[in-house]
Parts: sequence; structure tokens; C-alpha cells
Amino acid sequence: MKKILTPLVIFVFLQSCSSDLLNTYPEATKVTSQFYADASQIEQGINAVYGTLQYTGQYQQAMLVIGEIPSDNTFDEVPANDSFTYGEFDFFTIQPNNTLLASTWKDNYIGIQQANIILNRIDGIQDMTQATKNYRIGEMKFLRALMYFNLIRVFGDVPLVTKETTNVNDYFGQGRTPASEIYAFVEKELKEAIPLLPVSTTQKGRATKGAALGILGKVLVTENKHQEALSYLLQVEGLGYNLLTDVTKIFDVASKNNSEIIFDVQFAAGVNGNSEGSPAFQLFSPSGTVAGAKGHNLPTKEIYNLYTADDKRKSAYIGLTSNGIPYTKKIVKTSNVIADGGSNIVVLRLADVYLMMAECYAQANDFTNANLYLNKIKTRAGIANVNFTSQQTLFAEIDKERRLELIGEGHRWFDLVRTGKAVQVMTQHFAVTPGYSTATIDQHNLLMPVPQGQINTDPAIKQNPGY
Repeated sequence: MKKILTPLVIFVFLQSCSSDLLNTYPEATKVTSQFYADASQIEQGINAVYGTLQYTGQYQQAMLVIGEIPSDNTFDEVPANDSFTYGEFDFFTIQPNNTLLASTWKDNYIGIQQANIILNRIDGIQDMTQATKNYRIGEMKFLRALMYFNLIRVFGDVPLVTKETTNVNDYFGQGRTPASEIYAFVEKELKEAIPLLPVSTTQKGRATKGAALGILGKVLVTENKHQEALSYLLQVEGLGYNLLTDVTKIFDVASKNNSEIIFDVQFAAGVNGNSEGSPAFQLFSPSGTVAGAKGHNLPTKEIYNLYTADDKRKSAYIGLTSNGIPYTKKIVKTSNVIADGGSNIVVLRLADVYLMMAECYAQANDFTNANLYLNKIKTRAGIANVNFTSQQTLFAEIDKERRLELIGEGHRWFDLVRTGKAVQVMTQHFAVTPGYSTATIDQHNLLMPVPQGQINTDPAIKQNPGY
């Protein structure tokens, strides 16, 4: 999307036929000999990095679609819409030429390249205090780590590029860096960012210490480093975040950037000629309900029925059309221009942190604290607390609460993969859900295919097995 991207007007086109890894078209490469000469220009470049989070391949669409549709949480109502781009994720017929995956690869590397430029140039800026430089370095390390984390969760091994690229040929033939090396890099980036970031900021949507601590915790949980993850997640709790008592307010546009939100991507409706919003509401609404609705990424009846009648989240998070089709209430209509949605996209909130903490405590057989943090979520939802003394029972209950609490936020598929349950859960889901008699999943589906355009451009980048 276009928000806070004023400096993009001076970006230049690259038409190289070499690796597309960092050949990011007008968005990614400035005339660097004439730019980034002072603090004002650095700030514009930093805004541009945040702006890439709004791109199709990041949090405008891709992280929500890839994080949900392949799972039992959401489905594609009309798979043929948009040339099966979204329906492929529903049936695991995903092709290397899928345009959303192409955007995922490209748009993350656009942000990474821009962050690399800032990190390379900022030390030489004369009219910026060292304190401000440290804060900006922390922001860039946080965002670069977040983008790499998302890339490896989607594709596995990807090229690791940490230097400013002035000639894309420099990375031609590099191939893909093992995911283990990139995880180590992501951990290092986040650990270096934490002491540089402030506890709070008046600038909405900017990285904070809590965001870096929470995302680092999520990275470590993904790597099954639960004890280490807990040490960082515990620090988030003391930074002033709170669970909202009213679940209907969490995603209310009037309550944006509330005390439960640790990090989110900003969108605004009706700004700059309707160019600052997101089409997610239009794309993720049932067909026929609003102009241009595509029926992508709708909650399944399975998860709707999983809520008990007294669970406040049932009506707060999911609605039903007159035909009984579920739809998300976490992304809402904010103006009469349907494709210009003003709902922010939440990357991390306190409820997610509490559930990760419950999981970490359960891993350590600390049932008292595992139940304590699990019950924080249940109490807010208005449902009965639990007191389990079995690790497996706790894991199952935490898994269920993550589904119910975080539906539609882009976590379920990655939870299934990291816990090793994706094939089993989805096979069972297909067996009991009408319309999925032809759908199958196996181990190779745990990673998405590398975009064919990347392989065609640079043969050193090899395809994932099975595609």
C-alpha cells in the first residue's frame, strides 16, 4: 500500500535481468548518491520500510492468507475467484506461479533492502543525535528480523542479504541460506534491537521494546526454545499492556492502537484520495455481501461451532450472513469505498503473548502458571476457568484457545506447522468437511513453493521438494 511512502516518488526503476532477489522495482532502490544525506531523508527512508508492511505480500494480504487458509480456521468460499490464487491454499494445490507467493517473496525483500540501506547509511548522518540513531537502528533491525522470520516460515531456506545492494548481480548465484542460519540471524537482530527501542512511543505503529521482546518470544517458541522464549515474554508483561475487558473493542476502529496491541500495521480510510487503506475487508467478505466481495479467508463453520454459547468472542469475532456464512469481524467496513479499509492489521497483541507463556510453562510442567495465563484469556472471554495437571491436556487446551482467540490474525497455520500437527489435523479436517474429498496434504506442503520467477531468474535458487 501507499501509506507514509512520500519518498517513493524519487525511487528509480531497475531493469536488470539478473537476480530479482533485491531488484525491487521503483520501491527499493533510490538514487543513493543523491539521497540519505541528512536526518530528514533518513526519516523518509525509515517511513518507507514501515510502508512495505502494507504491501500485498506482507500484512495487507499475504500473512493473513498464508497464516489461515491452509489451516482448519478459514476457507475460500469461491476458489475460482482471482484465478484460484487463494483457493490453491485451501486445497493444497499451490503452484510455484501463485501470484500471492510471488508478492510475498518480493515485498519482504523490498523492505529488507530498504532497511539494509538505512542501516548502512545512518552512522554517517551528521544532523541526527546518537540517541535518535540508536532508536532508528533498533527499528530497522526489528523490521528486518520480522520480515526474515515471515519468509522462513513461508518458504524455509531463503537468501540472507544483510548489506546494502547497489548491484543486484552481487547476489546472483548465491542460492538459499539454510533456515537455521537465518533463525540465528533473526534472534541476534531482535536481541540487539531490544535495548535500543523505547518502552512506548507517540508515533502509532512504530516498533517498541515490547514488540521486539514479543516477536523474539514467538521466534523462540517456533524453534521449540520454550525456556528461553519465556524469559523474553515475561518482560512484555511489565511494560504496561493490558487485556481489554471488552473483546468487542479490540478490533474496533475507534479503539485502534489500544493497550492490548503490541505491534500492528497501520491503515487509514479516506486519506490521500482513498489510497491509504486496505482491500482486506472487500477480499475477506462473503460473496454478495458488499461491492466486489471475493469470499476469501472466511472462518470455517468448524471454528464457529467450537465457541460455546457463553463465549463472548463468538459474536465479537465472527458474524453470520443471512445464509449462515461466517465472516470475520476483526476487519470491518470503515467507509463507503469498500476497497479502502481502515482496519489496522494486528501483528502481535497481549493475548497471544499470554498464550505463548502458558505453552512455555506447560512445556516446563509448571501447571500452576500454565493454567494461570490460560485462564487470563478464558476469564476475559467469560468462560469457565480450568485447572489441568496433565501436560498433554494443557497443550490441547492452549491450542484450542489460540484458535478461538486469534482466529483470522494469521497464526493458525504456523501453529500447526511448528507443533508438528499440520498433516494430521488437516487430513482429519478434510475427512469431515464437505467439499474437500479431493484435498490432500503431506509433508512437502509444510513449506510453500519458491516463486517460479525467482528460479527462472537465478538457477541457483532451487525449488522446495514436492513442487
